[in-house]
Amino acid sequence: MNNTSLYALAVLIWGSTWFAIEFQLGVVAPEVSLVYRYGAASLLLFAWSKYRGHSLRFPLRNHVAFFFLGLLLFGVNYILSYRSMFYITSALAAIAFSSMVWMNIINARLFFGIKAGRGVLFGALLGAIGMFYLFAPQIREVSFSDTVFFGSFIAVLAAFIASLGNMVSQATQKEKLPVVQTNAWGMFYGSLIIAAIALYNGEEFNFEWTTGYVVSLAYLTVFGSIVAFGAYLTLLGRIGAPKAGYATIMFPVVALILSALFEGLEIDATIIIGTSFVLAGNVFVLKTRRTDVTPTKAPSERMLATTDGYAQFQQCRD
Repeated sequence: MNNTSLYALAVLIWGSTWFAIEFQLGVVAPEVSLVYRYGAASLLLFAWSKYRGHSLRFPLRNHVAFFFLGLLLFGVNYILSYRSMFYITSALAAIAFSSMVWMNIINARLFFGIKAGRGVLFGALLGAIGMFYLFAPQIREVSFSDTVFFGSFIAVLAAFIASLGNMVSQATQKEKLPVVQTNAWGMFYGSLIIAAIALYNGEEFNFEWTTGYVVSLAYLTVFGSIVAFGAYLTLLGRIGAPKAGYATIMFPVVALILSALFEGLEIDATIIIGTSFVLAGNVFVLKTRRTDVTPTKAPSERMLATTDGYAQFQQCRD
């Protein structure tokens, strides 16, 4: 599959998961739903790998990377994102998470020596302006209390952790590790981490046997997790995190379009202007050629050394 198809697939699917997530909130605790989602996704990926004859055996060093992928990209990031919604609106959460495009630019330079071109930087700026235009009405209505600042901090922290997860994924692909098996192990470890946190918080592992909950869980598992993450992380390995990260700005645009089509959202000048800025930024980002700067260490060594060092730190703590 070419890069355009991978990008479109990730953006369209994740842009639509906002609706599916609404059916997940209520009876079952968010952390428990995430355990079901990523636990099921990992089992399906393991089964698919076995069916296709792909090896699932990797050395311990690789499993350290898989663990951190699960911790950062499939675990803590999602817990913080869900928790931030208790304090701030979805508009503020979307803007906060879209900051990941800038975090990817900075982290890719720090960890891999990848320099974002001027087109990527200008496109990211256009995207940020577009996001503020899109959600300007909701932002004006927000009362900036201590609670709102706390929720915004959690959302930005979630975006930062997700960006670090992007770096781990890029490191594994530099090591030529296959995306499918890497995601399988990452989601497996992520589900275990979330389960441990849920148990520690005393969450009940119940289930909601309603059509809305079951169908949305199946959609989030198969499409939101397996297909979208497979497409996005494959794209990340091909074009780099700075460019792939722009997808986080495109998600809310897709959600707004779907809301206009199916929920009667009125399209006004604010939405048109904001969407125009985002789409223009998208063109600048994706049309810019990637520039790599040779780092002092090999990219994979630099990122995996970080994960190894953290693992040793954890062992010392224990």
